[in-house]
Amino acid sequence: MSQYFHRCYRSLLLASFPPLLELKLYLCVADQEKDPLFWNTWAQRTLKNALTLQKLNQNTAKNLILFLGDGMGIPTVTAARILKGQLSRQSGEETQLEMDKFPFVALSKTYNTNAQVADSAGTATAYLCGVKANEGTVGVSAAAVRSQCNTTQGNEVTSILRWAKEAGKSVGIVTTTRVNHATPSAAYAHCVDRDWYSDGEMPAEAVQAGCKDIARQLFENIPNIDVIMGGGRKYMFPQNQSDVEYPGEKKHFGTRIDRRNLVEEWNNRMKNKKAHYVWNKKELLSLNPNSVDYILGLFEPGDLPYDLERNNETDPSLTEMVEVAIKILKKNPRGFYLLVEGGRIDHGHHEGKAKQALHEAVEMDRAIGHAGLMTNINDTMTVVTADHSHMFNFGGYTPRGNTIFGLAPMLSDVDQKPFTAILYGNGPGFKVVNGLRENISTLDYEENNYQAQSAVPLRMETHGGEDVAVFAKGPMAHLLHGVHEQNYIPHVMAYAACIGQNRDHCMSSSGASSLSAALPSLTSGIMWLIC
Repeated sequence: MSQYFHRCYRSLLLASFPPLLELKLYLCVADQEKDPLFWNTWAQRTLKNALTLQKLNQNTAKNLILFLGDGMGIPTVTAARILKGQLSRQSGEETQLEMDKFPFVALSKTYNTNAQVADSAGTATAYLCGVKANEGTVGVSAAAVRSQCNTTQGNEVTSILRWAKEAGKSVGIVTTTRVNHATPSAAYAHCVDRDWYSDGEMPAEAVQAGCKDIARQLFENIPNIDVIMGGGRKYMFPQNQSDVEYPGEKKHFGTRIDRRNLVEEWNNRMKNKKAHYVWNKKELLSLNPNSVDYILGLFEPGDLPYDLERNNETDPSLTEMVEVAIKILKKNPRGFYLLVEGGRIDHGHHEGKAKQALHEAVEMDRAIGHAGLMTNINDTMTVVTADHSHMFNFGGYTPRGNTIFGLAPMLSDVDQKPFTAILYGNGPGFKVVNGLRENISTLDYEENNYQAQSAVPLRMETHGGEDVAVFAKGPMAHLLHGVHEQNYIPHVMAYAACIGQNRDHCMSSSGASSLSAALPSLTSGIMWLIC
């Protein structure tokens, strides 16, 4: 096969400017692929690598990292893979995402206890707390009812982040959304309504009944979370207090009716520790992680901007936040647990803006790769998954190397108009002009905020109900295989790290025999529940 690679390499050297380089690269790939030797050699190399997996990594995981792509269904993973390749002037389909390189893959069933198509709150409770729950609730069991404050007490469930903290590990949360949004909040909060960001968003009767808003719980429920980074600044400050970055914009003013300044309280509580509050990229990157034990980074009043729209001077990327987080957390000799959310994949899809969503997914994949370089597969278990999918897909018999945001190669045989490969089942991209489907040939369908056409008109596109992928590497990653309930994920991670309720096997010489000894009683309990 070397002759083909040599020919390709020479072809690339001859390319003198980008368009020609792109063409020669595509022809080079096509030239290789005509020879069966190319495919056979590739497959044999893959087989050789697969055979090495027969020796399982059964080490105890010192570190745990969960990357959560919010709304990153399998079609999004595939499209992001193609985009990543095309951003490097490849055709895209043959590219590998960082998560593609993980040796173990499973499927996760995402339904909530009361919803066939899940939301991000109930799913977060599943993959963080190990318990399936109702949609719209975080950190509480299915016995809790959304928005009913009096169903909170007694139905709280704890998360793997708490289990790790109680085991002496450092813990962190990094997100591109608000730090009190659905995904991160299930790591620390117990709330019957995901929208209770601060007391300013809560019904008065819920506050009077003693329910706590999510921002408050961030600082009160689990003492001293080591790393907190994301958005959500306005929920930490008194109502009508102007924002440090946008002092003249009322929509960014503080929201707290109780007049508490949670950032100031955090600073006061942490003043004798190596703790820092930062609100922009310059402050974040100026810190020496070796001199920092705790960090609170709130970079926007609400969610962080899309990566395509991010101000590189003021807003850190997800990769930059992850790098700082790991540098701080890994100083703990007992290890760490880190939750990383690529949260705005979901927002891009809801808005029908596939380009925004896919670029968010590519950036999260970059963060995954960077985290891999900073950790060791022998003592760090890394899991990548999604909470749910979306009504997003792409098709239309597009040829190899077709830009992922481009047109299908044919017109509709019904209305004789072009259509993009990317389409949504529902959402804001549904448009009718003079009673007919809009002709997109007059539009810039590769523009960042173009809303792809949808079959059903909705102001906001909805989640999808299919299973999502789970990628795993590191100690005990082989336990993530086949098709599982979503709440299985934190149980595996806890088992790998010997935290939470999965500690007995760590005291014995054989984890397998200890686990199997525990299974009969567990099985009988399940049978009792079914009966």
